[in-house]
Amino acid sequence: MNFKKLRLFENTYRSHAMNSKLKPLGVSYLSVVLLRSMLSLIFIVASISHFINTEKTINRIKNARMGFVGDLLGTPRTAVILSGVVMLIAGIALLIGFKTRIAAIVFIAILIPITLTVQVGQVETLGPLFKNVALLGGLLFFSINSNLNFKQ
Repeated sequence: MNFKKLRLFENTYRSHAMNSKLKPLGVSYLSVVLLRSMLSLIFIVASISHFINTEKTINRIKNARMGFVGDLLGTPRTAVILSGVVMLIAGIALLIGFKTRIAAIVFIAILIPITLTVQVGQVETLGPLFKNVALLGGLLFFSINSNLNFKQ
């Protein structure tokens, strides 16, 4: 293996990565508002479902292969109600663009345990698993990009 070529590639990559961090990315304001709104709605609807269908949600946790993760906050009922309250508050914040970065980080903190509890390890939930992966992508966008330069 030619180490000079490897070192040249590494230096070139590192230089490009450092320069790309400094360049602002112009994004359409409308696209950000649409992404933020659509992303928030799934969490707002899910939070309402946590209140209306509490028993159904608790049973999903209890029947999940990794349902023990739901016991980390106490009883599954406590976890369902608490996550519902937090999702509703953060969902509204994300929807209106208030403390977007914090709301996204809160959702990441909620979505990872939910995904581990209900979807991981179950073949029949591969669709919802990858839906959560896509949601995490959107949330990472807002948690990383707190100051976007908008193109009008």
